[in-house]
Amino acid sequence: MRRRTLLLTGAGALGALVVGWSLMPQRSRLGSAGAMLRTEGDIALNGWIKIAADGAVVVAMPRSEMGQGVYTALPMLAAEELDVPLSQVRIEQAGADTIYGNVAMQIASLPFHPLESEGREKPAKVKVGEWMIGKVARELGINATGGSSSVADAWEVLRLAAATARASLLGAASLQWKLPVAELSVRDGVISHSSGPSAPFSQLVKFAAATPPGTVKLKARSDWKLIGQPAPRLDVASKVDGSARFGLDARPPGLLFASVRMCPMLGGAPGAINPNAALAMPGVLRFVRLPAYAGSTAGFAVVGRTTWHARQGAQAVSVDWHQRPRGALDSRAIQQALENEVRAGSGTAFHETGNVDASEGQAARVVEAWYSAPYLAHATMEPMNCTAQVRGDQVEVWAPTQVPQMARAVAAQVAGVPLEKVTLHVTLLGGGFGRRLEVDSVAQAVRVAMDCGGAPVQLVWPREEDTQHDFYRPMHVAQMRAAIDPSGGVASLRIKSAGDAITPRWIGRNLPGLAGPVDMPDKTTAEGLFDLPYGFSNQRMEHVATRMGVPVGFWRSVGHSHNAFFSESFVDELAAATRQDPVAFRRQWLAHAPRYLAVLDMAVEKSGWGRALPAGRARGVALHESFGSIVAQVAEVSIQEGHPRVHRVVCAVDCGTVVNPQIVKQQMEGAVVFGLTAALFGRVDIREGVVQQTNFPDYPMLKLAQAPQVETWLLPSERPPAGVGEPGVPPVAPAVANALYTLTGVRHRALPLAV
Repeated sequence: MRRRTLLLTGAGALGALVVGWSLMPQRSRLGSAGAMLRTEGDIALNGWIKIAADGAVVVAMPRSEMGQGVYTALPMLAAEELDVPLSQVRIEQAGADTIYGNVAMQIASLPFHPLESEGREKPAKVKVGEWMIGKVARELGINATGGSSSVADAWEVLRLAAATARASLLGAASLQWKLPVAELSVRDGVISHSSGPSAPFSQLVKFAAATPPGTVKLKARSDWKLIGQPAPRLDVASKVDGSARFGLDARPPGLLFASVRMCPMLGGAPGAINPNAALAMPGVLRFVRLPAYAGSTAGFAVVGRTTWHARQGAQAVSVDWHQRPRGALDSRAIQQALENEVRAGSGTAFHETGNVDASEGQAARVVEAWYSAPYLAHATMEPMNCTAQVRGDQVEVWAPTQVPQMARAVAAQVAGVPLEKVTLHVTLLGGGFGRRLEVDSVAQAVRVAMDCGGAPVQLVWPREEDTQHDFYRPMHVAQMRAAIDPSGGVASLRIKSAGDAITPRWIGRNLPGLAGPVDMPDKTTAEGLFDLPYGFSNQRMEHVATRMGVPVGFWRSVGHSHNAFFSESFVDELAAATRQDPVAFRRQWLAHAPRYLAVLDMAVEKSGWGRALPAGRARGVALHESFGSIVAQVAEVSIQEGHPRVHRVVCAVDCGTVVNPQIVKQQMEGAVVFGLTAALFGRVDIREGVVQQTNFPDYPMLKLAQAPQVETWLLPSERPPAGVGEPGVPPVAPAVANALYTLTGVRHRALPLAV
C-alpha cells in the first residue's frame, strides 16, 4: 500500500500533466460522428449526439437501465445543453467505441480517504492518482454500469457533447443567415433570430455536421432549466403499457427455451449423466453439457419447446454430482477461519494516523467488539437469463447485462468467432445489484444455441439455481477496538477485518488478461472502515484479504453494505461507553467535517430526534459516505411478535448536484427496502458445499406491509453529481441495530438482526 501510494503521489514529476486535466479528457471522449449507429435520416454531430429526421435529439446510451433512472437522467443532461424539451430526446444503445467506457467508476476505485478531497482544492496526490487512472480507464474503455457512477461519468462528457452539438448548429444557422451567433437564440429545438429567420435542428443539422463548433461553453448553473428539477421518468410509460423489453421479453422468431441445472456443491462438477428419461419426454428437444464458464459451476441445460418443458426435462436428468476436489465448503468453518485470520493474519493497512499502540498502552480501558456479516445472494426479481442465436459464424445475443463489452467478448469466445461477428442487444434489467456484472449466463446461452441448428434459445435459470449459484456478497468479520483515555474520551480506534476480496476474483473471471500473479489490495474490502469521517487522533484500519473458495461478486454498495454496519454500530457503542447521546457523540468528532455534520444535522432535525415517541418505539441513527455521497438515516423501530418492525426512516443526502430530485428520492426508498431486506432476513448458509437457501420462502424479501415510511431530504450542493443508486443501503442496518439497542439494551453485532 505504501509503495502504491508513492507511485500515485509523484506530483513533482507529473504536476504539469495535471493542469487542466478535468476538461481535456472529456474532449477526448467526444469521439467522431462515426461512433454512433448509422440510421437513415439521422445525422450525428459527435459520438454522443445526433439529430433525427423528425427533429428529435438522439443520445448514445452506454449504460444499462435497471431501475436507477439512467434512461432519464442522461437525456436530461443533453436536453439542458441543447435547449430542447426532455420529451424531444430519445436514446439508442451505444456502440463498442472506447469513448463510452466508464471512467468515473475506475477512478472511484482509488483508495483515497474522502476527507482528502473534502475541500475545494484536492491534494496533489489525489489529482495525480485520478489523472493516471483516468488515462488508463479511457484507453481501456470498459463499458460497465455499476458503482453508482453513471451520472457522475456522464456529467462532463455528455453535457460537453451536447454543448458542442449546439455550437455547431448555431454556427450553421449563423453562416446560412449571415447573422452573428451571439444574436441567435435556441428554444425547444428551434434556432431563431429576432429579425425573423427560424429553423428547427433537423433543417440545420446537415450543414452543422460540416461546421466547426468554435468556442464551446457549458451553461452556467444559473441558466439551468431542467437540471435540478423533478422530471417524469422516460421509461415509465413503456413499463406500464407492457411495451418495455426486459431480457425475458426477447422473442425472436422460432424461439426455443432452455433450463439449467448446475452441480449443487459449489465448485463441484457432474460425473455420470443419463439424459434419456428427459429426452423421452414430450416437448424436450436437446441436452447440452455446460462447463464452468466465466466462474460458474459446471452442469447442463435441457432445451424444450417451452420453459416448462425445459424445466421438467432438466429435473428428469439422472446425474451423479461430485464434490469439489479440495473438499466441501461450510460457512460456519469459514467464519471461524476468518476470525482466526484477524487474530493471526497480516493484512493491508488502508489507513493509519497517529500511534494506536501507544494510545492503547496508556488507556484507562479498551472497548472491544467483534462484528460479522454473512454471505448474501442478489435475488434479482428477473432471474438470470440470456437469449442467443448462432447461425454459421454470426452470433446474436439479447441480454440484460451491466457489461455489454464483456457479454460480446464471452459470446465470441464460446462460439469461436471474431468479436465483430457478435451482435448484442442490451435489454432492460429486472434488477442488477451487481449480479449482472457477470457474464456466465451469456456464455451458457451461446453454448446451448450452438447445438440448436440456428434456432434462437432463451436460457433461464430457475430461482433455485439462481439462489444456489450466485456470486455472493462475501462473508466478513471485523474486530473493533477503541482506547478510552482517563478523561473518558476516545483516544484511538483500531479496526482489523477479514474476508474475500471481490475485485481480483471478478477480474480473473471477466478480464483474465488484466489479472496478475499477485492480488493488489482491494479497496472494496475496507471501504466503510478505512474512510470514516470521525476525527479520532489515532487510527489504524487493516484488512486481511482471504480466498475461502465461495464465488464472490459485487453486491449493491459492495464493502460499504456490511462495513457500515460494523463501523456505525461500534460508533454507537463508543457513545454509550463515554456516556453520550449518539448524535452528540458524532457531532463532537465531526467538527472538522462540515459536509458530514450538515447531513447528520438535517436527518436529526427532520426525524424529531429527542422528541417523545409512542411507547415501545425507539430511534437509531447512522451516518455513512459511499460513492461520493453522504447519507444519514434515522430509523424508528419497535418489536412486534418478537421481530423488529421498522416504521419510519428519515434520510438526509448530500449527493452533490442533483439532476432529478424525484429519482434520488426513489432511489433512497428502494435502497431502504433493499437494505432492510438484508438487515432483517438476509443470510446464505453453506453445508457440505451446498447453499441451503433455495427460493423466496427461505430467502425472503421485505413485503409491502413491512415497508416503512421513507422521507428523503436533499442538501443543496454545487459539487459534481455523486452516486445515488447505492449510498442509501449502508446506513440502514446500523440505524436499525442502534434503535434495537435502545429498545432492548442488547447490542447486535451480527447480521441478520434478530431479537
